[in-house]
Amino acid sequence: MYSRSTVYVVGHGRTSCDNAITSNFKIFFIGFVIDTATDVVVDLECSATISITNRFVRELFIDRSFGSYDPEIEKEITRRYHGTSQKAIITAYKDAVKKYIEIRQKYY
Repeated sequence: MYSRSTVYVVGHGRTSCDNAITSNFKIFFIGFVIDTATDVVVDLECSATISITNRFVRELFIDRSFGSYDPEIEKEITRRYHGTSQKAIITAYKDAVKKYIEIRQKYY
């Protein structure tokens, strides 16, 4: 399904204590599949409790570059996502970008 040039990176962030994600998973995760040839997100899934959240978060990141942190992505999340996991999504994004950059430096 994924080309050999892809890697899987997970970013995580904390949600508020009254969030359903916290009740189910304790923490919010986003798993990103990134093509190392282009640094572009080709797929992702998150630990959302309802499928529309998963689809919406996917749309925020799919086809976006992961070569470096992009403040425009954070602005778009802030403008478009108004659930209680907003800060956790931003934190998970930053965490995943950091991990991806480390992977790129180590293996590519």
